[in-house]
Amino acid sequence: MKLLYFAWLRTKVGLSEETVEPPPGVTDVAGLIDWLKGRGPGYADALANLAVVKVAVNQEYVPFEHPVRPGDEVALFPPVTGG
Repeated sequence: MKLLYFAWLRTKVGLSEETVEPPPGVTDVAGLIDWLKGRGPGYADALANLAVVKVAVNQEYVPFEHPVRPGDEVALFPPVTGG
């Protein structure tokens, strides 16, 4: 599974992208985020407030209940504002 981090999430995690193999029990975005939080303080800090984290799976915005699979590309980013 490929993970992409944008904006301040990238800064806090310390990576712009990575390839991971979550445990078999990780079946949705919420489970993936919970697993990521346990990977270190940067992940825990970046994902502490999910009200300011948006997720796209395979380039489509999804809710935290959306399923994830091993070949997915998952992007994590803050809400975007325009002007």
